[in-house]
Amino acid sequence: MSEDKPSCCTPGRASNFVTLIPALAPAAQASETGAMIPLPGGRFLMGTDYPHGFPADGEGPIRPVELSPFAIDITPVTNAQFARFVEATGYLTEAERYQWSFVFWLHLPRERFAELVADTAAAAPWWCQVFGASWRAPEGPGSNIDSRADHPVVHVSWSDAQAFAAWAGKRLPTEAEWEFAARGGLEQKLYPWGDELTPDGKHLCNIWQGQFPNHNTEEDGYSGTSPVDAFPPNGYGLSSPVGNVWEWCADWFSPATASEQAANPQPNPTGPANGEAKVMKGGSFLCHASYCNRYRVAARTSNTPDSSTSNIGFRCAR
Repeated sequence: MSEDKPSCCTPGRASNFVTLIPALAPAAQASETGAMIPLPGGRFLMGTDYPHGFPADGEGPIRPVELSPFAIDITPVTNAQFARFVEATGYLTEAERYQWSFVFWLHLPRERFAELVADTAAAAPWWCQVFGASWRAPEGPGSNIDSRADHPVVHVSWSDAQAFAAWAGKRLPTEAEWEFAARGGLEQKLYPWGDELTPDGKHLCNIWQGQFPNHNTEEDGYSGTSPVDAFPPNGYGLSSPVGNVWEWCADWFSPATASEQAANPQPNPTGPANGEAKVMKGGSFLCHASYCNRYRVAARTSNTPDSSTSNIGFRCAR
């Protein structure tokens, strides 16, 4: 089984597969690649000392970070936008080249489970290796995205996200840029809207309700991905910054990043010079307080650049 590390959030591939990001012609129209919001940058407090977080992930300490102005996509990249990229370039994702990807077990039809599942991740058996699963067929053979044009594209690796960004004339956001944008102008709040997960009983993001991983009550209206604009935007106008899908960032991952930045502050930090896994932010539709409370804006996790699952997507910056 191709899993390189135990992870409660997303399983990863372990292989010597060589990633090649082809040189692609830029998009004909910027409007095809997703609208962006310009942000002023400036100083903000990054990270958290939240007592119910994951210190081993390197969420803290809280430290001041200075950013230059930048722009970021209003929403994660959608299936429709990714389809235009593939149509224009003929790009083949890593899931398609590997010929398989990870799918969450409850999203597979019970009557075809044995037929579809080749193996499961040892540390998280709810993740299934499904041959034929890709961005076009999120649950494997027989599935499609016909009714999900406005949902975030999934089963895309960090390398796939990089290729799309290059075609779009954009790039992936740094972890600092992503967190600045996701906070929406609020200082040191748990979520993009404040400290209460469901103010007045209202769901403001797409995460798990019920008992993970066996029963999702879908109180927020969704079992899997949701449309990228299904919930209200944050103070900066960003939709879906937490929940729905994990979002790739440009940075290599290290649990020591926050401590190093606090000890040696630099403007526009970009993380370690190298590593084995890339930062992911925002949590996904599978996150739950009892299991993966990483839908907080300061939370972070990682995965190898060639990994893909049914709950990883991305948005771009510039």
